[in-house]
Amino acid sequence: MQDDDALGMGRSIDRRDFLDGVALGAAALATGLPGIAAAAGTAAQDQPGYYPPLLRGMRGSHPGSFEAAHALRDGTAPAAATPTGETYDLVVVGAGLSGLAAARFYRDKHPKARILILDNHDDFGGHAKRSEYWLDSKLHLVNGGTMMIDSPRPYSAVADGLVRRLGIDPEALAKTAVKPEIYKGLGGATFFDARTFGRDVLVPGTPDGEASAADWQAWLAKTPLAATARADVLRIMTGTADYLPGLDEAAKKDRLSRISYRDFLIDVARIDPGTLPYFQTRTQGEWCVGIDAVSALDAWGFGLPGFAGMKLAPKGIRRMSYTPQGYVEGGSYSFHFPDGNATLARLLVRSLIPGAIPGSSAADVVTARCDYGRLDRAGNEVRLRLASIVTRVRHRAGTTGPVEVSYVRGDETRSVTAGGVVLACWNAMIPHLAPELPEAQQAALHALVKGPLVYTSVALRNWQAFHKLGIRSIAAPGSYWTSLRLNWPVDIGDYRSERDPSKPILLFLNRTPCAPGLLEHDQNRAGRAELLATPFETFEREIRSQLAASLGPAGFDAARDITAITVNRWPHGYAPEYNYLWQPDVPDDQRPHLIARQPFGRIAIANSDSGNGAYTDIAFDQAWRAVGELG
Repeated sequence: MQDDDALGMGRSIDRRDFLDGVALGAAALATGLPGIAAAAGTAAQDQPGYYPPLLRGMRGSHPGSFEAAHALRDGTAPAAATPTGETYDLVVVGAGLSGLAAARFYRDKHPKARILILDNHDDFGGHAKRSEYWLDSKLHLVNGGTMMIDSPRPYSAVADGLVRRLGIDPEALAKTAVKPEIYKGLGGATFFDARTFGRDVLVPGTPDGEASAADWQAWLAKTPLAATARADVLRIMTGTADYLPGLDEAAKKDRLSRISYRDFLIDVARIDPGTLPYFQTRTQGEWCVGIDAVSALDAWGFGLPGFAGMKLAPKGIRRMSYTPQGYVEGGSYSFHFPDGNATLARLLVRSLIPGAIPGSSAADVVTARCDYGRLDRAGNEVRLRLASIVTRVRHRAGTTGPVEVSYVRGDETRSVTAGGVVLACWNAMIPHLAPELPEAQQAALHALVKGPLVYTSVALRNWQAFHKLGIRSIAAPGSYWTSLRLNWPVDIGDYRSERDPSKPILLFLNRTPCAPGLLEHDQNRAGRAELLATPFETFEREIRSQLAASLGPAGFDAARDITAITVNRWPHGYAPEYNYLWQPDVPDDQRPHLIARQPFGRIAIANSDSGNGAYTDIAFDQAWRAVGELG
C-alpha cells in the first residue's frame, strides 16, 4: 500500500467543510464558501449565495444535523422552547420525498392551508441529496442518496399520478435522455484485493448474464481465484443444475425462503467455502447486508445466479417483491436523473413554493439554481425551514386539540403550533419526539431498523485510465468500497454528460458497512455505529488507496488525478423490508410497520419505513395515507 504522501492525502483539494482545521458551522454555510459569516440573527439559509449542493466533505447525515436528536435519544430532556407565535394548519417534520409529498397532497385537499416543513439537514430532499460540481467550468451532477425512480412493483395510481403531475414521463425519458453510447465499448471489471484474494488484480471484461461458459472460463483464468473457486464460480454462473430435485415449485420457493443465499451456495449448491468472498457482497447494494443475511428466495427474485435449472417461474424477472400475500412479480418503470431523485424533491419544492426554483419542466429543473432565501419567507403559504432539529411533538390539550412542535435551530429551541402534524422522519426517532404514543406503537417504531450506507462521489481530472482499460465500472467484492462506476450517462435539458476521456468526470462509489454472521438488524446497528465513528480522513484514504491499487497500472495517479471528494453517509439509510430468515410470518395487523404507522390524535406518520421498503413510490403512497388520516 502506498503511503499518505504518495496517495495525495496532503494535497489541497475540494474535500472538506473545514477552515484551518476548524469545522465550519451554519454561518459559513451562508454562501457555501469558507470563512464568510451570516449576519447576526439571520438564518444561514436566508443569506445571499447559500447553496449546500456545492458543499464537499462529510455530507448526508452531516455534522450539525443529528447531535440534538442523539442527545434526546440518550435521555437528555429537551430544552424549554420559546414560542415563535406562528400557527400553521400543518407542520411536516422531514423534508424528504415523503414529507414534501405530504405537503403537496395536503395543499391539494386544502388549497389555502398554511404549512411549515422542518428539516434537520442544511438542505431539503432527505436521502434524495444533490451533489453539484463545476469542473473546468462545466456542471457535473451526481446523486448523494436515492438514485432512481424505480420499484420492484408497479407504481400505484397515487404515486404514478404525482410523478406525472410533476412533469415526469419516465418511459419517454428512459428512451431519450439515457445515453449508453457515451460508454460504448466500455464494460465492467472486477478488482480482487490482496487482503481478501491474495494479490491486487483488476480483471476487465467481467462477463454479463448472457455470457457463455467459455467466456466465463477465459475470464476466470485471469483471476487470482484458486482452481476450485474458479470451477465453482463457473458452475454457479453458467450451470443449469436443479439443486432441489424432487420438490415442486411451491416447495422449492418455501425452502429457499428459509435459508440464506450463503447457505444455499454452501449447503445446497455445495460450493467450496473459499469461493464465498466472490459472492458475499452481491446483496449489499440492495439490502445493506451480505448474502449471509438475505434469503435465497430474495436472491433468486433479484436475479442472482445459481437458480437457472430450478424451473422457478416467472422467468426473466428483474425482482420479486414480498407482500403479506406472498411474492409478486413485475416492476415499475425506471429512470435516473443526473442528481438522482433530488430532481423529484426540487420539483416538489417548486410546486409548493413558487419562485424558489425557476423554470417549468422536469428538464429545466435539472440545471436550475434554487434560491434558498425564498424557502422560509413570512408571506409564503408553504414555508421550508432547514437546520431545524425537532425535539418534541405533543398535543396541548387532548388528542383533538392543536399540536405543539418544538425544534432546535442553532443555539435556540423554539416552538410553533399546528392543527395537524405529519412525522415524515424515520421511525426510530419518533418515540423520542412523541413519548405520548402508546407503548406498543413505540416498540413497533423501534423495531424498524434502517440499513446504513455510504454514497461517495469523487471528481477526477480525467478518465483516461478507465478508457485505456476499456471499463466503466468496477465490482470489488473484498474491498472497502464494494463498487464504483463512472457517472451515469444522461443528457436532459441543458445538462450534458461528459464524453471526452481527457476531461474531468465524477466517479460514484458505494459502501454498506455490516457485520457478517449477525441477524440483519444487528448488522445494521453495527454498521451505523461504524459510520458515525469513521472520520472523513479514513474515507478519503480508502478512496485513494483503492483507486491507486486498481487503476494505478493504467496510469492513474491518486495524488494527481483526484480533485474533489464528497462523502454522503447515511447511518439511517434504506428502510427495512420483510426478511423471511428471522422475522415471523404474522397476521397483517401484527406487522411492525403497520402498528408503527397508526395515527395518534392529530399526529400522522409518513415515511418509507411505514411501507416496509426503500422506494420512492412507497414514500409517496405513505404520504397520501398520512394526509388522509388527518382529513
